[in-house]
Amino acid sequence: MRRTRVRTLVAVAVGVAAVGTLLLRLLETRGVYLPGAAWVEVVALVLIAGLVLWAGWAVRAYLRGEKPDLDPLRAARTFAMAKAAAYTGALLTGRYAASVLLVLPQLAVEPRREVAITSGVAALAAIGLAVVGLVVEKFCEAPPPEEDEGREAIPS
Repeated sequence: MRRTRVRTLVAVAVGVAAVGTLLLRLLETRGVYLPGAAWVEVVALVLIAGLVLWAGWAVRAYLRGEKPDLDPLRAARTFAMAKAAAYTGALLTGRYAASVLLVLPQLAVEPRREVAITSGVAALAAIGLAVVGLVVEKFCEAPPPEEDEGREAIPS
């Protein structure tokens, strides 16, 4: 598997934010007001980021030779989990940013300001999840295999 590109994650977040803002505006013109993020979502994102980082730290120790009893399949699964965390963080960043963008013109209204604050903090937590995913992907990067001295390397 290839590592996730930051450019791809930014494109996902911006795309979801743009489409989400348009959809939320359309819904509000029809009288449907969706709530912003809840504080429990922020806590959940931070916990998930912590778990992904913990799993990645174990793989990092394994690749450095500090933890030889770790299953290599676990390292592959951790890489897949890190990739999922990066994409999930990008998607949720766009979702929460859309909520913030929607209520930005109405910050003088207390309930809308609360939506902006909670959604903004949730967006920061989602960015953190994406960053943790990228870092753990780097942790799971195995070094290239050692070559024999008499043989030439095969270009990839």
